[in-house]
Amino acid sequence: MSAAFKAFLNSPLGPKTTHFWGPVSNWGIILASVADTKKPPEMISGNMTGVLCVYSALFVRFAWMVRPRNYFLMVTHSCNECVQLYQLSRWARAQGFLGKKKEPEAQE
Repeated sequence: MSAAFKAFLNSPLGPKTTHFWGPVSNWGIILASVADTKKPPEMISGNMTGVLCVYSALFVRFAWMVRPRNYFLMVTHSCNECVQLYQLSRWARAQGFLGKKKEPEAQE
């Protein structure tokens, strides 16, 4: 094995730790959300999507603050935040929250 691979294997964020496998397993949430973008927006749970947005935002900050910094976790939750915000916007549009506002008709 090369020295670089051994260093990665035995690093504090390497594949022998939960700091590696936690973000890997979180990609399942992202892939499921991307697959859900093909479904009708009426099937989206606004509450659950909102909770996932908050969860991902908090974990982006956690990944930045933890020592050693876990960039893999930060990228994972940043991607999840983007997908969840897109899903939340689809839900809000379907519910009429982001529709075009009509101008009040002028009365003569």
